[in-house]
Parts: sequence; C-alpha cells; structure tokens
Amino acid sequence: MMAALKRVNAVMRARMLEFVRDRGSFGWNLLLPVLLVFGLALVFSGEPRPLYKVAVLDDAAQSSARHPFLDTPHIDFYPAESLSGAQADVSRHQTDMLIDLRHSPGRYWINPTSGKGELLERLLLQTDPELQRQTITGKPIRYVDWVVPGVIGMNMMFSAMYGVGYVLVRYRKNGYLKRLHATPLSAFEFLCAQILSRLVIIIVLSAAIFFGTGLVLEFRMEGSHFALLLLSAVGAVSLIALGLIIAARAESEEFAEGLLNAIAWPMMVLSGVWFSLEGSHPALHWAAQLLPLTHILDGARAIMLEGAGLSGILPQLAALAVMSALFLSISAAIFRWERK
Repeated sequence: MMAALKRVNAVMRARMLEFVRDRGSFGWNLLLPVLLVFGLALVFSGEPRPLYKVAVLDDAAQSSARHPFLDTPHIDFYPAESLSGAQADVSRHQTDMLIDLRHSPGRYWINPTSGKGELLERLLLQTDPELQRQTITGKPIRYVDWVVPGVIGMNMMFSAMYGVGYVLVRYRKNGYLKRLHATPLSAFEFLCAQILSRLVIIIVLSAAIFFGTGLVLEFRMEGSHFALLLLSAVGAVSLIALGLIIAARAESEEFAEGLLNAIAWPMMVLSGVWFSLEGSHPALHWAAQLLPLTHILDGARAIMLEGAGLSGILPQLAALAVMSALFLSISAAIFRWERK
C-alpha cells in the first residue's frame, strides 16, 4: 500500500512540476481569470440604462424646448432614421413608442400588447392630449429569438478554434507534421485542407442544431436560409483561420489552450453572445469590430430578426473575408512543421 502511494506521489509531483515549468500555460491560467474579471467589470460599468425607449421623428429629439414630453426623465429619446424602420422597431417591441412631431397635430405609435407603450401613452397625453393615436401590431422578439444566433455562433467558434488548435499541436508533438514536411505539401496547402475539413464539420453540425432547435422553439427566421448559410461558411473560415494562428507555433496543448481561451472568452463577451453591448463604452464597440464573431452575430441577427438579404449583410461578409485572408496568410507565414 505504501509503495503504491509513493508511486502516485512521484507521478503527481512530476506532473505538477511539468505544469509549473511550462511558463506559457502556467501564466495563462493565472492571467486569464484576472483579465476576464476586469473585462466584465468594464462591460457592466457606467450609467444605468433608461427604462424606456422612444423614437422621435423631429429634430426636437435633441431638445426639450419644442415639446414638454421630451424632458421626461428615465426615457431614452432618440432620432428615428425613417418612419418605416421605427414602426418596425415598435412592432417588434424593440422601441416602446414612436412620436412624429413634424406636423401639427402630431402623431404617436404604440404596440397595444406592450405594457411600456401604454404607460408612456398616459404620460404623453398628460402633456399633449391633441396628439393622434396610431397602433402597430406585431410579435415581440423573444430572448430566445435573439440568443439563438449567439449560441450557434459560440458553438461554431469553439469547434473552429479548438478543433484545429489541439489537432495541429498533437500532430507536431507526435512527429506527424515532420513526416508531412518531407512531402511536396506546402504549409499553405496543408492549412487550406485543415480549414476545408473543419468547415464541413461545422456547417453540418450547425445546420443540425439550427433546424433541430427550430422545430421545438419555433424561433424567428425572417430572412433567407441561403444568406445565413453563406454568412456561416465565411464566418467559420475566419474562425478556423484564427485558430490556426495559435496552432501554427504552439508545442504544448496546455499553452495552446491558454492562448485559445484568451481569445475565445473575451470574444464571446464582446461579440454579444448572451447580451447586447448597447450603452457600454464606445471603446468596447470599437474592439468588438475587430473580432470575427461580432460580424457573424450581427449578420445572423440581421437575417433572422430583420429579414436582411445578401445586400444587407455585405459589410459583415466583406469584413469576414478580409479577416479570413489575413489570418490564413499569417498562419501560413509563421507555421512550423517541427518542434524546436
């Protein structure tokens, strides 16, 4: 019994020393939680959000001099870009009320199924009973409608980045890459093959999750399935190529895991998987635009919730294509076949 315990203790100590001496993985295990805590504190800091949102068709959205209702506290008055767009927001419960002050008497729109809209209507009519009432009906965007693209995008991110990261590091450790290096295969060709193989897996699994959960939850899908498929394919390529940058040099699975976590978890927070960054610091919005998952989720929500077509997601497709080319070029340039 004592001999067995000694053997267990010897192996345990050897493994602990191996971990501590791997400065990369040891450092990331200490640093990553600290960065996440400070990052989340920054995301959720700042002034509390207003209780209500009201769109205003008039320059008076920036001034309370033209209408007393616009001086009501705890309401976010913002200028509406178009009548049709603001009406769509009211129908989906994304905006509580729409006011048109361009003519006299003015008009306002509410959704009768919105409790916030009815409360705002009472406050509005106390200041101006002459405004004409208009109603807009429509189903609200449920949280599940909003979060489904985030969950599927998160699953794509983990499958893309970790799927290629661990495999290539293992190939490098067991000498498989060294044997491939003896063939005419170039680094760019090898990485392209890795991207294509992982892409097929991600698209098949994501489609199964999408249609399987859709049958049960019946979440909103206003746009084209083809546009969503194209966005998913281009986005998956960018995520895989990002993972390849980590796998191009890493020699330890633990070190690769630390680097992948350092990228994946902040990206999951900043890209809006579970919650919107609306109202957060502008620097966070700028940083989020540098992440491929942000453009995937923005495009997917535009397609599924707003019915956007290919023309409506061109900015996201262009950003993802540029990122894919950049990440793949970097990974091919720094790729190492053998360990040091």
